[in-house]
Order: sequence, then structure tokens, then C-alpha cells
Amino acid sequence: MGFLAFAQGAGGLLYEWMGWFRLRTVLRRIDFLSDRGLFVNIVLIVAGVAVMIAADSLKS
Repeated sequence: MGFLAFAQGAGGLLYEWMGWFRLRTVLRRIDFLSDRGLFVNIVLIVAGVAVMIAADSLKS
């Protein structure tokens, strides 16, 4: 789940900055979040990294 959130955020940032990465990101499907694209994509990246770190620390 963490990697998926990270990948969605990274893909969204590529689309926001460059406009050429047109995969179906979560943000494009949710209308009320589309005007806050940069912020939501950064939050997705941070949340994805946090979930991956938390899952890694629970393993041991």
C-alpha cells in the first residue's frame, strides 16, 4: 500500500510539473482534489514513505 501511494504521488507530480506522464492517477479521478494537485501529490508521497517505513519496522 505504501508503494502504491508513493507511485501515485510521484506520477501525479510528474504530470503536474511536466504534463507528459498521463497514467490514471488517483487525483485525476477525484474532482474536489484536482485543484490542489501539487499539495495532494506531496502528501501521497510522504504518506507512502511513512507506511513503508512503518511496515518495515513492524517486521522485526
